[in-house]
Amino acid sequence: MKSVCMALFVVLFVSCSSDDLVSSKDYTAENEQEILSYISAYNLDAVATGSGLYYVIDEQGDGAAITSTSDVTVKYVGRYTDGTIFDSSEDEAISFYLQYVIEGWQEGLPYFNEGGVGQLIIPSHLAYGSSDYNSIPGGSVLVFDIEIIDYAAENEAEILNYIAENDLDAQSTDSGLYYVIDEQGTGAQPTETSYVTVNYKGYYSDGEVFEENSDGSSFYLDNVIEGWQEGLPYFNEGGSGTLLIPSDLAYGRYGSGTIPGGAVLIFDIELVAVN
Repeated sequence: MKSVCMALFVVLFVSCSSDDLVSSKDYTAENEQEILSYISAYNLDAVATGSGLYYVIDEQGDGAAITSTSDVTVKYVGRYTDGTIFDSSEDEAISFYLQYVIEGWQEGLPYFNEGGVGQLIIPSHLAYGSSDYNSIPGGSVLVFDIEIIDYAAENEAEILNYIAENDLDAQSTDSGLYYVIDEQGTGAQPTETSYVTVNYKGYYSDGEVFEENSDGSSFYLDNVIEGWQEGLPYFNEGGSGTLLIPSDLAYGRYGSGTIPGGAVLIFDIELVAVN
């Protein structure tokens, strides 16, 4: 992931170029002709915008709408119109704030929803301009095949599949959290700000354990991930069960430590004490 992220910074992220320092050639007409020839050669159903950007929607996506300032996760391949690939996320999903990348992405991605698939065909004035930028020649038209990840949908499908495979009697909440009560418990019921002591094992849906504590871990509930804040109050002291937590109630699209971005987290928990 580290090498891919570095490539993303090199290729996608906006930086000052020599266009800011010297007069630059206007590639607008040349780029437009190159783009139209590319669209014709590949018989693409492309839509033009007033800026010179063209985009192709293969799948609109059913997830959240995207704005020019959204936090997004994308798989992509970047190439020139002759087919030469200059960068790729190599099937890994890369997360970033859209306002920090080239204008063609800021304008183009909001035509899709999360889960969308398609192509952006970007003239140089919406990319890196008329001067060379690292390995990208000045005036280059850039073509990106993109897949925008919808973690909400992917996490929901993963959780439902896990529940079905393990024949769990799970309850769902409006937030996307699922929980299983094995023992309700008879003691005090925590609130989202309680100080609690918990035994737990945390693992992914494939069974890989990433953390566990059987000696009693104590903490204020409002200092931990949202999935715990919401889930533990369904139990009373002495209760036990399982929390199945989507990534937006855990560590989000960026992850934390060894936990990857977008990960569903499952916790077997025993609520030892509510203080």
